[in-house]
Amino acid sequence: MRTGVIAKKVGMTRLFQEDGRHVPVTVLALEDCQVVAHRTADRDGYVALQVGSGEAKQKNVAKPQREHFAKAEVTLKQRVAEFRVDNDDGLLPVGSTISADHFIAGQKVDITGHTQGKGFAGAMKRWNFGGLRASHGVSLSHRSHGSTGNRQDPGRVFKGKKMAGHMGDRQRTQQNLEIVRTDADRGLLFVKGSVPGSKNGWLLVRDAVKIPLPEGVPFPGAIIKAKTTLPEAEAPASPVVDDQVADEQVEVIETDAVIETEAGEAAAPTSDDGKEG
Repeated sequence: MRTGVIAKKVGMTRLFQEDGRHVPVTVLALEDCQVVAHRTADRDGYVALQVGSGEAKQKNVAKPQREHFAKAEVTLKQRVAEFRVDNDDGLLPVGSTISADHFIAGQKVDITGHTQGKGFAGAMKRWNFGGLRASHGVSLSHRSHGSTGNRQDPGRVFKGKKMAGHMGDRQRTQQNLEIVRTDADRGLLFVKGSVPGSKNGWLLVRDAVKIPLPEGVPFPGAIIKAKTTLPEAEAPASPVVDDQVADEQVEVIETDAVIETEAGEAAAPTSDDGKEG
């Protein structure tokens, strides 16, 4: 089992395949998705990775969280989530940035997010009720949900009754979605079809639990290697040119400096003042 990533929903578009077909896709962006901490079996009782994504302002992060991010040497994160793995082999180094190549084209993934909030909705919209009769006998209550209670026994409305109320904004997981394409340079994932959530919403992308991983998937994951900069004291010195090699190059240059006259005869090279050298 590998770790997942935290992605932001950008929107929808379409991609054209080699055979001319176009596929509707949802674009997901990995905004500096980094490993923040490890959860080990000896200390925590389970093995997992704590992953953070997005850049948060300092005023919006509590002091304990700021120290937690500083310990991992990562930037302040907007979203943090844990992804369990089987053992220590599935752990990635703390502070490493996960690349979009963590997934490959054709792979199936499970995406978790919060659905779009619809506010307070009636019974017909929320539960797809048919409503009351639209002919005689019904006055100004065509879209009502009808009676909700029972007789004197039990004399109450059962819990869970389908009635009007808050609609949407629920955590949902869409399973077995296909990765159509990845862009590691821009940190983008192109997923076939729609995913739960609104634009700029945060999503958790994991490997599909019902379908085995295809061949070629990187394990334990694909990370972006940071560029190492050497200090000035350890910077490599300028290359030293061997005197013997330099003299040979000069001789070759002087040998090649032969000027042909208009008559085709070779003449000795002349200096700048016009005298023969």
